[in-house]
Amino acid sequence: MFLLVGLGNPGAKYAKNRHNIGFMAVDEIARRYQFGAERSRLQGLAREGMIETEAGPQKAIIVKPQTFMNESGRCVGGFMTFHKIPIAKVIVFYDEVELAPGKCRVKIGGGTAGHNGLRSIVAQSGSDFKRVRLGVGHPGREKMLSHVLDDFSSAEMVWVDSLCDAVARTTPLLLEAKHDHFQTEVSKLSPAPPIPAWLRGGSGDGN
Repeated sequence: MFLLVGLGNPGAKYAKNRHNIGFMAVDEIARRYQFGAERSRLQGLAREGMIETEAGPQKAIIVKPQTFMNESGRCVGGFMTFHKIPIAKVIVFYDEVELAPGKCRVKIGGGTAGHNGLRSIVAQSGSDFKRVRLGVGHPGREKMLSHVLDDFSSAEMVWVDSLCDAVARTTPLLLEAKHDHFQTEVSKLSPAPPIPAWLRGGSGDGN
């Protein structure tokens, strides 16, 4: 069984924040693969379902922690313990300021780069989980907090919706650990938009 975690903050106030793109991505995965109804469990909103891969159907739980970003690890750790899910089968989707808007990259393990949701998960369960980094751009350190807690504009939602759809379509590749193939297919299905003028230099290389 896989645990697919979207990071974000709960409530309508935060629903369209850049910080909530993880929630948006897993909601689209749940929709595409017709997961069951969302239920409140273990400090999160969870849905269960199956995702067809070349190796056969894979059972997965999608969870959106409702603890607020800084305490995401309590929810994730609870699901891992209750369902006996190893950290190697945990995939976390989150906003990445070090990637240009619309870029998507996968990594396993490593640091948290100041992301409080990741920091909380690492503190609770360790660092060796898979991370799907969804680029939202870096406006400069002095504007960081307002940037991630601001809503995507209507124009930005065009590429956000496209990116989430591409990620959902190619999720089977993630479950099969075909990370390079996954990144290539997401890029094909959802080309990143032009880099906005307000972004600091160096945030658009996609690394």
